[in-house]
Amino acid sequence: MNGNNGGRLRIFTWHIHGSYLYYLSKGNYDIFIPVNGTRSEGYYGRGETFPFGPNVIEVDAADVRNREFDCILFQSERNYLIDQHDILADWQKRLPRLYVEHNTPVQHPTNSRHVMTDPAVKMVHVTHFNKLMWDNGGSRNVCVIEHGVCIPEVSYRGDIPRGIVVINHIEQRGRITGWDVFDEVRKHVPLDLIGMGTSGSGGLGEVLNPQLPEFISRYRFFFNPIRYTSFGLAVCEAMMTGMPVVALATTEYVTVIKDRECGLIDTDIDRLIEGMNGLIADPVWARQLGEHAAEVTKSKFSITRFVTDWESTFRQTIQHNYEKGNSIYQ
Repeated sequence: MNGNNGGRLRIFTWHIHGSYLYYLSKGNYDIFIPVNGTRSEGYYGRGETFPFGPNVIEVDAADVRNREFDCILFQSERNYLIDQHDILADWQKRLPRLYVEHNTPVQHPTNSRHVMTDPAVKMVHVTHFNKLMWDNGGSRNVCVIEHGVCIPEVSYRGDIPRGIVVINHIEQRGRITGWDVFDEVRKHVPLDLIGMGTSGSGGLGEVLNPQLPEFISRYRFFFNPIRYTSFGLAVCEAMMTGMPVVALATTEYVTVIKDRECGLIDTDIDRLIEGMNGLIADPVWARQLGEHAAEVTKSKFSITRFVTDWESTFRQTIQHNYEKGNSIYQ
């Protein structure tokens, strides 16, 4: 094993959130992901959407139990409750383990006990808001690693006097993705909608991730109508290009977006509508807000900080297990 001697780490995880996995793969370690013939959830392999480097390595699901890894990273309830028992050997289940929680609680915003209750598993939340809202069972083995994104190759242009919304299946998912908010706002503000399953909702359909930064860069502002969410990577990416973001003053957004400084943020939809129309009418103001947004995100969401935090957390978790005399290292 490499984890306790400073060698290059071997991380096993599932392909759950492609964007997150892509940024995670920017670290100095190897990531092994399972693939099966049906390409079922979590078993897509590398796919063709993201330009993964050679350190993202496919493993046939049936062969996973024969491989050596330094730690296991769960990314969903299914990974933790079902997948690990389907494809990991018993000795692999005793490896150092981490669980990254990407989402806010669904059933109840404050009284939801997290499905992962094992104090031996390191819980990683992607925002402080997530950590605050989830009932983590009183475990001290919890930390936060905030997002990190690469600086996009494109810059904000803003020459299309419309806002852009990027959400998959927004109408089908309803209030959870802010369909009602979006549907009301677009009656008063020129907005375009993209994402999977949006063609039937008056949207433009899906734009593949590699083309997304260039596509949205021409819009005047980015609007996120989700009232209860984690901090979306698409928001980080938009701000990084120098694009002003409009969001609801809920969840983690209030710690990053300062109203009328690097975007627009409020719980008053009417005030947001007024502000969005102001951005459409005043491209200079939009560009000023976007420039401030880029300054904020290049510091807060540095990809270097992100992968350094992750590698440090991987190594600390592995070292902790080693010091406890985990039998796998004896």
